[in-house]
Amino acid sequence: MKRVVITGLGCISPLGNNVDTMWSELLKGTCAIDYIKALNTDNLTVKVAAEVKDFKPEEFDIDKAMIRHNDRYALYAIAAATQAMRDSGLEVGKDVDSSRFGCAIGSGIGGIQTFCREHASLMENGPRRVSPLFIPEMIANIASGNTAIVFHAEGPNLPVVTACATGTHSIGEAYRMIREGRADAMITGGTEAAICEIAIAGFANSKALSTSEDPMAASLPFDIRRKGFVMGEGSGIMILEDYEIARKRGAHIYAEVVGYGNSCDAFHYTAPRADAKCATNCIKWALEEAGYKEGEKVYINAHGTGTPLNDKTETLAIKQAMGEAAARQAVISSTKSMMGHMLGATGAIELVICAKTLQEGKVAPTIHLDQPDPECDLDYTPHTARDFAADLTISNSFGFGGQNACVALRKI
Repeated sequence: MKRVVITGLGCISPLGNNVDTMWSELLKGTCAIDYIKALNTDNLTVKVAAEVKDFKPEEFDIDKAMIRHNDRYALYAIAAATQAMRDSGLEVGKDVDSSRFGCAIGSGIGGIQTFCREHASLMENGPRRVSPLFIPEMIANIASGNTAIVFHAEGPNLPVVTACATGTHSIGEAYRMIREGRADAMITGGTEAAICEIAIAGFANSKALSTSEDPMAASLPFDIRRKGFVMGEGSGIMILEDYEIARKRGAHIYAEVVGYGNSCDAFHYTAPRADAKCATNCIKWALEEAGYKEGEKVYINAHGTGTPLNDKTETLAIKQAMGEAAARQAVISSTKSMMGHMLGATGAIELVICAKTLQEGKVAPTIHLDQPDPECDLDYTPHTARDFAADLTISNSFGFGGQNACVALRKI
């Protein structure tokens, strides 16, 4: 088995369109949630979201034709991948053969903006006015496919679709590709741009979203006042490499990917299992593969959506996976308190945050945690960032369909 390391990071996020800006704002406890600007919310019960701001795809050297012919979700991925590739310094053809260079970028929903636009065109103008590029712009694999085109990644291409666990599963599967010798390097992560009327209406009508009209009291992970998640958008991308290749070329290494858990509740299409059995297994498997030993300093980026069921179930899963005493020693936070829930992108963004946590020795907080739920009684880093020299970080992601994912990182 090969060792796998992270050599490049990139992001488009509600707190900034590069990793350094996002990280700085997270440590300040800045909340990116605000009233929705992209659409009229008069007929919606939900008025707030965490939108990406000032995104200009041309600033990432994306050519005009690709800008015209891609949904926003795919453009986010290409932009974040451009940053990650520049950060890594990886050169295709020199450091890695194109046939050994792959791409695994998932999306929970795909090009829903394109779907809405072309459906409106169909209703107003008839079928002849539907764009011939409707299907390739809308499908959930096109972000991974078009990113591979840009960077000549001719190896494995695996766009994962597992709802809100997508980004974490994508990185976990890319890790396995390299670990098992099927690729030498991978562009991997998640992307989403689903802040539109039909998506908000659908999530709201399923009672998943917070209906708070106060942006500062909408995303409340682990707080007893929580009533649902806040939609976010963006993309998180990593460059994973075979350790020996990265070492030989003198690459900067953020962290080593050391564990991956993947399980399914097989219980309900939206609700988690109350006993947290399968989420527990997922976390436990990632920790076991990572060689975790009790007494190590662990940071957990929690799924922490701010929904009534998720937060208490995740708390239980952490306790069961680590043991009660070790769980109480772990430092945990939910960065969704600041950036909302980016659906298929969220796990990837949160693993970028885990890599920065290892590198910087700092933990971003869970803001607005004013009234902790007694059933959520672990150390969730309320209000302010803190110094913490973690040995190991894990990121949890859980999605509709009972999808559970956990990836573990270590210092190297």
